Amino acid sequence: MPAERTPLAVFAESRGDVTTVRPRGVLDSRTYRSLRDTIIKSALEEPRAVVVDVCDLEVPAESALAVFTSARWHVGRWPEVPIMLVCEQQAMRSALARNGITRYVPTFQTAQAALNALADSNPLRTRRRARAELTRSMASLHRARELVAEWLTAWGQTELIPTAKVVATSLVENALQHTESQPGLRVESREATVTVAVTDASHRPALLREDVARAPMPSGLRVVAALCRAWGSAPNTDGKTLWAAIGPENAL
Repeated sequence: MPAERTPLAVFAESRGDVTTVRPRGVLDSRTYRSLRDTIIKSALEEPRAVVVDVCDLEVPAESALAVFTSARWHVGRWPEVPIMLVCEQQAMRSALARNGITRYVPTFQTAQAALNALADSNPLRTRRRARAELTRSMASLHRARELVAEWLTAWGQTELIPTAKVVATSLVENALQHTESQPGLRVESREATVTVAVTDASHRPALLREDVARAPMPSGLRVVAALCRAWGSAPNTDGKTLWAAIGPENAL
């Protein structure tokens, strides 16, 4: 018997520095994750904003509208890309407001109104970014440290290299130990903050699980949590991205 088709199609298109996501079909418990992860994946590419056009979305149960606040929560600390909703129908806008979505995700009647609001907002601060695909081998730990040192030296942030090396090693090692995928390394700098991120193809969330009192050594993620200003795990359609933000106060 053929598998039942998911009654939701999600299209993402980038124009200039804005990505527009257009879901068409039914949003329910079966399609919630697909839409959420597509929005998050679009935000992780760091456009100026992600605009979600919900005009063609059917929502049998209004509780599913929480997908938009969930996506916003995952990208709110990093990469801090705003998510905006567009909806022509008054009934849908009322449902979004009734369920508290508009308190966290701005909603507009037209795409042009959303773009106008974006143009009036403060521009994003300049970010410097670099990324590399690593091999699925322990040699990637050394390569990640080399790349971190190379990139941060070029950006004039050498004081954060020791911390960033430890974080990159821990995140890459986590991907090698707990997934079957090839890790991707990404480092970015914005003002005084450096963010190290590693992607993998596993949808299993990254959690701090062990009993610290019994563990012979702290896990890599616990080391990351201790060294960084903030860290998190962002799911997307291809797997997940673990990230850690490092500030001057975290220099070793």
